[in-house]
Amino acid sequence: METTYFTKKDSIVRQIWGKADTILFIFAGAAAEFALNKAVDWLYYTGRLPKDPLGRLFSTVNYAKVIVFAEEKSAFQAIEQMNKIHAKIEENRGFKIPDWAYRDVLFMLIDYSIRAFEALERKLTIHEKEEVFQVFLKVGKGMKIADLPSNFKDWEIQRRSQLQENFEYSDLTRDLFLQYKKHLGIVRYRLLLEVQILMAPKRVKELLNFRNQSVLIAIIPVYRLSRIFKIDYILKELILPKDYKNDIKALDHSAAY
Repeated sequence: METTYFTKKDSIVRQIWGKADTILFIFAGAAAEFALNKAVDWLYYTGRLPKDPLGRLFSTVNYAKVIVFAEEKSAFQAIEQMNKIHAKIEENRGFKIPDWAYRDVLFMLIDYSIRAFEALERKLTIHEKEEVFQVFLKVGKGMKIADLPSNFKDWEIQRRSQLQENFEYSDLTRDLFLQYKKHLGIVRYRLLLEVQILMAPKRVKELLNFRNQSVLIAIIPVYRLSRIFKIDYILKELILPKDYKNDIKALDHSAAY
């Protein structure tokens, strides 16, 4: 009997989530949106986010990666485990995480999956974008998130509305970026900002007072060339904090699942 996976073996989603550099770009974009979300106080509630912002954000992205490549049964078990973790936090705090906050995180993963791949590889077709959406829609349904759109076109409309309504610059935003700077160091922090400038939707750029263009636009073609000659690992060694190098290297093996 053939094994059923959460995503098809030839899925564009596997291509996106099978490379460490693409996942790093997703990670960078998520770092900006987490900081601006009006529900960021939930991430501060346990104390884990300010203590280890890179680890907390990486764990969210890593969870999504595991689900993408898992057998369907295992993927839904991971989603259910995620539901239990959230339920425990809600129980401890005494009220529920709002549905819109769950949607925000799901939409973030959809959007930055597309943006990261297009920044590093090529433009996606509308069919491929729809495929990305449908995979994460399955995640959202497994998490029992309410009021999800049914197709990519409706998602685009809902995403634009969400970006206007659910994000703001706050004291927690400022604190979280200070934590990024503290944990990354000044050089890596500046690189993080450049990736965010490259990746961020217009609304996020406005709230963070980002300029329109990233200097990475000129550097990415050189990076693509380094991958052809198999020397991109040198660049990764320079830009990644030592504590996360092994984790990031392991992500490159995902496409073989």
